[in-house]
Amino acid sequence: MEQVDELKAKLATQEAELRQKNEDADKLIQVVGVETDKVSREKAIADEEERKVALIMLEVQQKQKDCEEDLAKAEPALTAAQAALNTLNKTNLTELKSFGSPPPAVSNVSAAVMVLIAPRGKVPKDRSWKAAKVTMAKVDGFLDSLVHFDKENIHENCLKAIRPYLQDPEFNPEFVATKSYAAAGLCSWVINIVKFHEVFCDVEPKRQALSKATSDLAAAQEKLAGVKAKIAHLNENLAKLTAKFEKATADKLKCQQEAEATSGTISLANRLVGGLASENVRWAEAVQNFKQQERKLCGDILLTAASISYLGFFTKRYRQSLLDAAWRPYLSQLQVPIPVTPSLDPLQMLMDDADVATWQNEGLPADRMSTENAAILLSCERWPLMVDPQLQGIKWIKNKYGEDLRVTQIGQKGYLQTVECAVEAGDTVLIENLGESIDPVLGPLLGREVIKKGRFIKIGDKECEYNPRFRLILHTKLANPHYQPELQAQATLINFTVTREGLEDQLLAAVVSMERPDLEQLKSELTKQQNGFKITLKTLEDNLLSRLSSASGNFLGETALVENLEVTKQTAAEVEKKVQEAKVTEVRINEAREHYRPAAARASLLYFIMSDLGRIHPMYQFSLKAFSIVFQKAVEKAAPDEKLKDRVANLIDSITFSVCQYTARGLFECDKLTYLAQLTFQILLMNQEVSAAELDFLLRSPAQTGLTSPVEFLSHQAWGGIKALSSMEEFCNLDRDIEGSAKSWKKFVESECPEKEKFPQEWKNKTALQRLCMIRVLRPDRMTYALRDFIEEKLGSKYVVGRALDFAASLEESGPATPMFFILSPGVDPLKDVESQGKKLGYTFNNRNFHNVSLGQGQEVVAEAVLDLAAKRGHWVILQNIHLVAKWLGALEKKLEEHSENSHAEFRVFMSAEPAPSPASHIVPQGLLENAIKITSEPPAGMHANLHKALDNFTQDTLEMCSRETEFKSILFALCYFHAVVAERRKFGPQGWNRSYPFNTGDLTISVNVLYNFLEANAKVPYDDLRYLFGEIMYGGHITDDWDRRLCRTYLEEFIKPEMLEGELLLAPGFPLPGNLDYNAYHQYIDAQLPPESPYLYGLHPNAEIGVLTQTSEKLFRTVLELQPRDSQAGEGAGAAREEKVKAVLEEILERVTDEFNLPELMARAEERTPYVAVTLQECERMNVLTRLVQCSLRELDLGLKGELTMTSDMESLQNALYLDTVPESWARRAYPSTAGLAAWFMDLLNRIKELEAWTGDFAMPSTVWLAGFFNPQSFLTAIMQSTARRNEWPLDQMALQCDVTKKNREEFRNPPREGAYVHGLFMEGARWDIQAGIIAEGKLKELTPPLPVMFIRAIPAEKQDCRSVYPCPVYKTRQRGPTYVWTFQLKTKEKPSKWVLAGVALLLQV
Repeated sequence: MEQVDELKAKLATQEAELRQKNEDADKLIQVVGVETDKVSREKAIADEEERKVALIMLEVQQKQKDCEEDLAKAEPALTAAQAALNTLNKTNLTELKSFGSPPPAVSNVSAAVMVLIAPRGKVPKDRSWKAAKVTMAKVDGFLDSLVHFDKENIHENCLKAIRPYLQDPEFNPEFVATKSYAAAGLCSWVINIVKFHEVFCDVEPKRQALSKATSDLAAAQEKLAGVKAKIAHLNENLAKLTAKFEKATADKLKCQQEAEATSGTISLANRLVGGLASENVRWAEAVQNFKQQERKLCGDILLTAASISYLGFFTKRYRQSLLDAAWRPYLSQLQVPIPVTPSLDPLQMLMDDADVATWQNEGLPADRMSTENAAILLSCERWPLMVDPQLQGIKWIKNKYGEDLRVTQIGQKGYLQTVECAVEAGDTVLIENLGESIDPVLGPLLGREVIKKGRFIKIGDKECEYNPRFRLILHTKLANPHYQPELQAQATLINFTVTREGLEDQLLAAVVSMERPDLEQLKSELTKQQNGFKITLKTLEDNLLSRLSSASGNFLGETALVENLEVTKQTAAEVEKKVQEAKVTEVRINEAREHYRPAAARASLLYFIMSDLGRIHPMYQFSLKAFSIVFQKAVEKAAPDEKLKDRVANLIDSITFSVCQYTARGLFECDKLTYLAQLTFQILLMNQEVSAAELDFLLRSPAQTGLTSPVEFLSHQAWGGIKALSSMEEFCNLDRDIEGSAKSWKKFVESECPEKEKFPQEWKNKTALQRLCMIRVLRPDRMTYALRDFIEEKLGSKYVVGRALDFAASLEESGPATPMFFILSPGVDPLKDVESQGKKLGYTFNNRNFHNVSLGQGQEVVAEAVLDLAAKRGHWVILQNIHLVAKWLGALEKKLEEHSENSHAEFRVFMSAEPAPSPASHIVPQGLLENAIKITSEPPAGMHANLHKALDNFTQDTLEMCSRETEFKSILFALCYFHAVVAERRKFGPQGWNRSYPFNTGDLTISVNVLYNFLEANAKVPYDDLRYLFGEIMYGGHITDDWDRRLCRTYLEEFIKPEMLEGELLLAPGFPLPGNLDYNAYHQYIDAQLPPESPYLYGLHPNAEIGVLTQTSEKLFRTVLELQPRDSQAGEGAGAAREEKVKAVLEEILERVTDEFNLPELMARAEERTPYVAVTLQECERMNVLTRLVQCSLRELDLGLKGELTMTSDMESLQNALYLDTVPESWARRAYPSTAGLAAWFMDLLNRIKELEAWTGDFAMPSTVWLAGFFNPQSFLTAIMQSTARRNEWPLDQMALQCDVTKKNREEFRNPPREGAYVHGLFMEGARWDIQAGIIAEGKLKELTPPLPVMFIRAIPAEKQDCRSVYPCPVYKTRQRGPTYVWTFQLKTKEKPSKWVLAGVALLLQV
């Protein structure tokens, strides 16, 4: 303001000065006027003179022109004369001179020359040849006189004298030339010189007139110059006066301008002060902040650079934790701390709102994670590698770079040329869909290994000029790729995987755009407008600051600056107003949109549950693109409703059911319930309808170990579970209630379907999940049924009703970019559906628009050709068994991707493949699976369906083809039953078959052919031969396990024997073999007579089903537990809780695991190396290996969790196993087979160590040996035989073990036997041991694995072994059976041994 006052004083002075200068200027104007008149008068005179001069000048010019024209006429003659002279030279003149007596024509020429060059007109009398020769005597002089001849002034006498010559017709250069060349030249010269002179004489008077006119002009010009000099003098005076006047005027103007400028400046100053007043506070704060920032800039830049380099690959939560929990504390704890802005957001260092707005307008998802990814991608120095399974990042990149982006794929035709051209031109290249390995040719480019001072780079064997503007972006759609460490050093990995929140926002936009397109459009326009405002404001502010910084010292002179400020302020005010309006609108829109959020949240949850299914089976791959289509259709299908709340509920239901159906049709039957359970639990957790702790209990079902059940209807294990459950608040006193009301609880537990019954007392009022927890502990075998009821209660009955797949409906969803993928099961051909549907729609082999390629060696080329043709013409292609061409699958994926665009709309692809036996051997590429509609086809379940299906392979004609009809039909039906039994027995797991076999209908049909041939060829039915062929060859060909072979043989012995023709044969209890019927009657017989599904139909005990159901539910809950999101429910604390849990388990194991056995000391103590001592030492050695591994790996993991060691994949697997309570794989490989969870396994390990410690104390055999406690129980059993053989000197290879089951328990034995050993810890599966009768007996219901009393095992010579009334019972280490086989014990039985074979009776060392 002081400046403004000074300016006002200055303005007053300037105004006074301006008045004075105005007066001076007015006086000068008068003087200048008088002088100007004078000049004007003189100028008029001068103008008159000038006019006269101009006229004279015109006259002179005319005369001069005439003269010149006439002279021009003479010019040719002169030129010709000159040319004639040029022909003369010394030689030819000398030659002319040498003529003695020339012809007359030549002498005439020489005479004419003499006349013409006669000096002063004295024409010589003597013109003879002689005189002429004298004239030409000096050739040079003669020639010179001709050249310099005065042609303008030829004497009159000469002209008179020459005329006669010229009139002579022979005086012609051409004629003369025939006589003499030189004479001809002279002749021509004479003629032309005379011609010239004649013209010249005509011009002369004109020249004289011109000369006079020229002198008149000079006089007139002189007079004009005098007048002009006078005017110049006057003008000079006038100029001085004018200059004076102009100076006065300029001074006046300058003074006026200064006054105006001062006044303008005062106005500008007021405007500037007003304009910047509002910015003053903000800028003052900003300056303060900048000063603060300056001090912390290094730390901020360091953090930001670290974020770009390292954070890209991590999830949102881990990024935050690295920044806040690791890096910031580290920087502040250094010896010399590096200051960092406490609230620093590295993103703000890399971009501003305007950038984010631009990116979002280009299609970048609006969540924070995506923004971070974009900032890292555009700021990183190393090439970015996008991990982008849902293809959201690549969509943004393609929009961002548009036409300037060169997109290619490794292996694509000409991709290297694309890269080379881009490197040279400095373009951006996107290499999409990378696998886990990268073409080594790109190595130097990835590592930027430039050569020749950084100007070139090698790509293959070619050196390309390296343009520094070149940029490479790498992209993979693999969800969890494992790249080589060097690639991670060369590229910046960026995790573009969509997050649940991010997807929720995107789906919200999608659902609102379909439900309320007006809202979504308004929202989208608002966002764009807001983004535009941010960009405009930023540009204006930058512009203003740039002008302020570049303005010269005095701001007040910068009008443009002030005006710019005002425009900025005005725009900012307008923008601010619009922003406020927009905010109100946005709030309104968001409120309206939020009503639909539950639907979007549900859809997002469904997608993540669906994408997690790949962890159950690698075939279960689903893409976000495919999910979006299902989502969209579900929204369109949802029932309309006037009430918004009800409409949203309908949307949620439609989306859930549609996604559920879409997913379930691609799942195996055994995984459908797992998926539904996970779906239900996650929905309930999201809606906060269940407690996370209760769900955790349900999934883990922890049990307290080492407890004895106080009630007989509950096993010890179940009681351990009850105690664990009672420790939770909601189940307090459950254990006391069960003990106190044992009768009512017993009735409940032993009921057939407890899940349908009401719980005793107030426990019936518990929530559905709490009731599930109790059933899980009391009756785990009923959990699959209870879970179905739970899902039905929570989601609705339509979710649990098994519905047959409508193939036609699925086909409608397919397209050129959406193939159909059949996941095969043995004995099912789903492609029949494709063929029949194709026939309906006109696609058949005969029409040549239906192609079926069965893949195998050499068929890849055929398949590719067929695909290309079909894509062009809209045919259908079936590719069968693609799993047989593993190496070609990558090419198939690329081929289908290529044809997914711009193909014929009717083009369809149907693929089929068998699932791999293990995840490690899975080969079908993710890209093939995730975009396809997956359909599983499984054989029918249950005896009823299988028996009908077996019979369906034949017809009435088959039954009538054999001459021995009764035998043929009976054995054929028995074979069908046998086929159904062996196929369906698989469902009972290891108790059914030790290993799984792919029995198929081919085995049955070929067996019937064999039967027909044998019956036709033999008079008697060759039962033994038939059984051998069926059991050992047709079906037996698949079987690899001896016990399974025995089972197969036993079935055939029971089903195919002479009694079958006497009508006495029961195929199963209550199902006799039918008599001689026709084909349809057999089907009706099955429907009418076959008992309901139960293990009895297979010769098994009902407990087998309980066992299978229990294991199924255990597996289901284990799977659901593994599928639980690691960081969702407990939010940010989940990761920490997980680590704490792992640390607690880790510390407990490390604390309780004992030191290794001191083997050298033990060996020294063992006086005698008996077989038993050898076994003990071997066991100690194995135990040392295991405990060493356990301790070592746990210590490593502990260091890893503390951050002192880098986490490896092995450490991660170990951590995961500790959390999930499973035995880590690395430990299991060094340990003994076990099916227990980690807690039970560790207790078992400690018991084994205790057992070994007791034995190694004095190397005396314990009174009873715990057979299951050995790594290798066979070695102990062999040791029994060895010691007996040594003592009795019997040959070892002729020894056998005799097993006698005692009636006592282990506690009743004090000493070991003299020979052999007492062993305990065996359990029987499939039956029980009747202690009183001492034989195998039918098992009691729900007693799945009753323990055996102590067994006395001793060695006897093989021939003394009693083989009558015994069942050779296999002994296995675990319920997995198969490879865990130990020995065969001969157990006494009154029943036929075949009964126990069919019942799958075995002894187990662990349960």
